[in-house]
Amino acid sequence: MEYRRLGKSGLQVSALSFGAWVTFGSQVGDTTAEECMKTAYDAGINFFDNAEAYAGGKAEIVMGNILKKMGWARDTFVVSSKVFWGGTLPNQKGLSRKHVIEACHAALQRLQVDYLDLYFCHRPDLNTPVEETVRAMSDLIQQGKVLYWGTSEWSAQEIMEAYSVARQYNLVPPTMEQPQYNMFHRNKVELDYHKLYKEIGLGTTIWSPLASGLLTGKYNEGKVPEGARANLEGMEWLKERLTGEEAKIKIPKVEQLSELAKELGTSLNRLAIAWCLRTENVSTVILGASKVEQLTDNLQALEIVPKITPEIIERIDKILQNKPKLAIF
Repeated sequence: MEYRRLGKSGLQVSALSFGAWVTFGSQVGDTTAEECMKTAYDAGINFFDNAEAYAGGKAEIVMGNILKKMGWARDTFVVSSKVFWGGTLPNQKGLSRKHVIEACHAALQRLQVDYLDLYFCHRPDLNTPVEETVRAMSDLIQQGKVLYWGTSEWSAQEIMEAYSVARQYNLVPPTMEQPQYNMFHRNKVELDYHKLYKEIGLGTTIWSPLASGLLTGKYNEGKVPEGARANLEGMEWLKERLTGEEAKIKIPKVEQLSELAKELGTSLNRLAIAWCLRTENVSTVILGASKVEQLTDNLQALEIVPKITPEIIERIDKILQNKPKLAIF
């Protein structure tokens, strides 16, 4: 396993990490979840990602039970939570001081840990002053309940505003951002944030490296396989993303990428993950899996990274036709 610094911080996170989104508490049983986490940990993964919104908090309960059962030393793993969607009542969502602090306490209980290594603002909150959120996060760090805080799916401008507020009032600034990043979703990581990497040392914990599964090739026929997460209740949006008109436009490109993967002696999913790992500005790539075999296969993407040469990158860009004009890599 390769380890990378989380932005300019001293924290080392595994280049590949494991997340509970969609699967834990909904798609997979507790036994499978445990097997996946153990497989990940044994492979050198030290970062496990979660959020209060995942399965309505059940994902954190499942992960917390596994962490307690495994008895891993606390200094051998990093665990996260995210705050924004905690419930339907007014103070159960958003980034108010009340919800940020109460959500942190609830996450600590569900995960059965004394502190969160990483705590993300899951989305920006237009109804709460940025200073209020930054101060709440900074206070949690001062109290030892959180070690690093960051954002998820914030714009570069919003991140800089939070950073500037923190510096103005001598508070703790954000360390990391968790954006979607894959071959079809590139602009934020490759263009929007490019100044933030140097100016504030932003780290990134990217999600959806397989474009919600489209980059596995399993949806090339426009159908959702039986047992896939897109068939779960409440996942109609994902089904549309994988089988709708936009997906049909992307499938010919997926097929070309699959042929390129074969040339390299690998699978499309490994190529797609390795492509995300090709730059140091990606601190870690969050994997999701509903089966141990799926996770084991994705872990082999690390072996493909050396094959992502400038020539291969050029061929991929030619297929995708979506490279940002001012991209820095």
